[in-house]
Amino acid sequence: MLDNVTINQLRSFVAVCDQGSFSGAARKLSRAQSAISHAIKALEGAFDVELFDRNTRKAQLTAAGRSLLPDARAVISRTEEMKTRAGSIVRAGAPQLSVAIDVYFPRAHLIDGLQTLQAEFPTAAINLRITTMQGGERLVLEKVCALAVTIENVPEVNPDAMERRWLCEAKMVTVCAPSHPLASAPKPIPVDEFGRHVQIVVTDNQPEAEKTQQGVAGKRLWLVNDLGAKRDFLKAGLGWGHLPRHLIGEDLASGELVELERRAWHLGPLTFVISQRRGYDLSPCESRLVELLGKPQCTPKEARRHPSGKGAKA
Repeated sequence: MLDNVTINQLRSFVAVCDQGSFSGAARKLSRAQSAISHAIKALEGAFDVELFDRNTRKAQLTAAGRSLLPDARAVISRTEEMKTRAGSIVRAGAPQLSVAIDVYFPRAHLIDGLQTLQAEFPTAAINLRITTMQGGERLVLEKVCALAVTIENVPEVNPDAMERRWLCEAKMVTVCAPSHPLASAPKPIPVDEFGRHVQIVVTDNQPEAEKTQQGVAGKRLWLVNDLGAKRDFLKAGLGWGHLPRHLIGEDLASGELVELERRAWHLGPLTFVISQRRGYDLSPCESRLVELLGKPQCTPKEARRHPSGKGAKA
């Protein structure tokens, strides 16, 4: 009887498929292996089909199991959406905000938005996390944060559970210290020449984080997980790298950093998106912050007052 199918049975079914064994599913779900076996048998009884071939050592799906697996995943996903929506309804009465902000997001623009938000929602409880790469979306999936401001071209942590929407953009420039060899190299500089020198790259602390690096020119990399450290290392002449223009406007004006013109290598602007769990309804406070962070488009006040014509556009 399909009325007897439970979400835990479907979770057990999907976990066995994902982990490749009943024991692996038990570890994944922190349940006894006997409980996983019982859930699968109950599910097979409700569907009146065999989901796994018992004649193989591994958990091998039958034809019926392969056919039903996408449906099981869809039911679980919809259930998570409903839980998230229910949580949003419960929270709606209390102004609160928990958001992860990528370290590259313009800090002055963030502060302007928070000042306006604080004036409009003076009793709101605000929890901010500064993250890099996929760190923000991981916090959203773990329900530590409700929203994350993420860089668009960073791979999604879990596309089935998350959704993104465009927020704003920020210009990027390639820079080094005036003492660095690239500062005196003939312009424009080809990618191969960049690859001969140490590039300083911001990454996060997650395993295999280097696979999500953006704008990398070669193999000579120094990895840091702090944007301020990257800026200091570049100013010290330890390497070259890409930085948002809003962060280093004063460094370029004072000559502590110089902008490098690239040849046949396009570096587009950083596009920021809002990441949230599917089915999540924004509170008025959250909606207002998203509106504030998207307008104007990450253009710092200094740049609006003093348009810069230095170097080539990134």
